[in-house]
Amino acid sequence: MCKDYRTRVELDTIRQDFSDIKIRIRFAEGMPNLQPRDDVRITDTGPIVRAAIDDPGAADLVQRRWSWPGPSGKPVYNFRSENREFTSGRCLIIADGFYEFTTHSDPKSKRKHKWLFTKTDEPWFCIAGIWRDTDVGEAFTMLTTEPGPDVAPYHNRQIVVLKREDWARWLDPRSSAKDILRPLPRGSLKVEQVG
Repeated sequence: MCKDYRTRVELDTIRQDFSDIKIRIRFAEGMPNLQPRDDVRITDTGPIVRAAIDDPGAADLVQRRWSWPGPSGKPVYNFRSENREFTSGRCLIIADGFYEFTTHSDPKSKRKHKWLFTKTDEPWFCIAGIWRDTDVGEAFTMLTTEPGPDVAPYHNRQIVVLKREDWARWLDPRSSAKDILRPLPRGSLKVEQVG
C-alpha cells in the first residue's frame, strides 16, 4: 500500500486549479508554507483540502498529520473504501506522485524497488481521503480500492486517485462514494523506477 507520496505543488497553482472548478480555497489557519517534498511518509504532515462547513462553495487548505493510531497502536495510513459511504470527514490529499514498492530483482538485496506513479495528463492530482480528530490531533488517511490496470503489475491494492471532475463531488458528503471511489482507466498513470 501507499506508504510514501510526493507533493511539489505550489500554493498559487492549487488555488487557481480549484478556482477553475468553482471551489474557492481558504486558508483558515493562515497561509501554509508548502515546501516541495519528494517524500511524505507516515506521520509526516501534508496538505489536505476539506469542505468549509460555514461557507458553501469554499474549502479550507490545511496541513495535517498523515495517519492516526489504530486500536493496536499501528498507524492507519490507508483505509479500504469498498462498501463504505464516508458521510463525514472527506478530504482531498494534494500530491503530484505516489510510490509503490516491489521485491528487489536481486534476491540477496535487502532493499525494494521503488516506483513513482504520476498522472499522464495532469501535473498534479488529489487522492481521496478522510480526516478525523484523534488522540494525536486531526489526522488523515488515504482511501484504497482494487488496483487499476496501471498499478496492478506492482501491487494488489491502490490509493484512490480522483479525476479532477470528481474533486467537488468527493467533498460533498451527499455524493455517493461508490460512484467516485474507483481506479483510473488504463494509461491514466505513468510509472518510472526511482529506486
